[in-house]
Amino acid sequence: MTIKQFKDEPLAHYSYAIVSEGEMALIDPSRNPLQYYAYAEAQNAKIVAVFETHPHADFVSGHLQIHQETGATIYVSKLVGVDYPHTPFDEGDEVKIGKISIRPLHTPGHSPDSLTFVAEENGQISLFTGDTLFIGNVGRPDLREKAGNMKAKRIELAKAMYHTMQTKFNDLPDGALVYPAHGAGSLCGKNMSDAASSTLGNERVGNWAFQTQTEDEFVQEILKDQPFIPSYFGFNVDVNRNGAASVQQSKYNVPLKLLVSSVDDDAIVVDVRDGDQYKKGHLPNSINIMARSDSDKYETWLGAIIKPEEPFYIVVASVKDIETILERTAKIGYEKQLKGIVTPAENLKVHSHEFDLGVFKRHPENYTIVDIRNESETAEGLLFDSALPVPLNELRERANEIPKDKPVVVHCAGGYRSTAGSSILENHIKDVKVYDLSEAIKDFS
Repeated sequence: MTIKQFKDEPLAHYSYAIVSEGEMALIDPSRNPLQYYAYAEAQNAKIVAVFETHPHADFVSGHLQIHQETGATIYVSKLVGVDYPHTPFDEGDEVKIGKISIRPLHTPGHSPDSLTFVAEENGQISLFTGDTLFIGNVGRPDLREKAGNMKAKRIELAKAMYHTMQTKFNDLPDGALVYPAHGAGSLCGKNMSDAASSTLGNERVGNWAFQTQTEDEFVQEILKDQPFIPSYFGFNVDVNRNGAASVQQSKYNVPLKLLVSSVDDDAIVVDVRDGDQYKKGHLPNSINIMARSDSDKYETWLGAIIKPEEPFYIVVASVKDIETILERTAKIGYEKQLKGIVTPAENLKVHSHEFDLGVFKRHPENYTIVDIRNESETAEGLLFDSALPVPLNELRERANEIPKDKPVVVHCAGGYRSTAGSSILENHIKDVKVYDLSEAIKDFS
């Protein structure tokens, strides 16, 4: 059995190809299938199957496009309730990919319809655990209260996860390899390792979820300090249940305009340029969600700040950036709500105010300081005693809570999020100056 792991860095998402005897199967594929097609060519293999552990919340899967373009069979639990062409695949079923035997275990907890796939060839066992078992942790149980064919309360799913961890892996050997769908940095769980794989034996020793504990103790721990839920998560669950359109066709339907100095008066504009460029000149009603490299969590914050189906424009610095940004936007299914992608004209009239860090350091009391870190971060303590905590994902809705009697300074933990936060408040607070503390926050932490 040949296993190839693919990583989507910004979303900390792992997908997999497994190959045997010239046949290849994909597990939890990303939106764009071209990387898998290239690998199939390199392996001289035919893609015959796509296995979905559950309807993902944090990215759009390319399973339907892969089926349409390769003829591969989609295997998914009947509990997901899908209408696209597929073969129901549930506990007790089995399928062969070359010489690999694949069988599903029903492992609810992250979602009520989650599967773990047990792949075995010549005594080698590999577990593709989706969002159930991560390296060092397990999937969060609070994402299916408002989305999906099977809705479930977080406490109900937390209890299901307890029983999954207590019973579902007991008959599998310590040497079984564990391949999760996510690693550190994903919002589908908390406190995950940055390791890309493990063994079941290592997880039994080091993963808290395998330790002896009562159901109540487990539920309390798994529900504690979970990260926020971005706006797009429920939307993506439904997109994946229905099956997404071809990513190539969707991307190239987006209108393009060059050297733009204005757009519709009421349109939201997402400007992905570097913050320094943005501050020197940008379109009205812009939000600066930087996408300079894969280390910028553009996808997550786009889907946290912009609501599903909310129309918006994207501003890029150069036509060279168009393909990359469309690709990243399509990962979360937001390309269909794009009104256009544009490059900016020279000398745009709207600019951000220049911040005097020295004045702020001497007299921080003369400013309203807004801390846009997540609740789990501010719970550990504020960096400025007088700061007003408002998480970035709530800032658009809560902008009217910000006092207007002083200039406003926005900060986060490292400087990336505060560019977005200050740009949001610039749109909502017209009577006072808004400043981005940016990376200077490191002087105070």
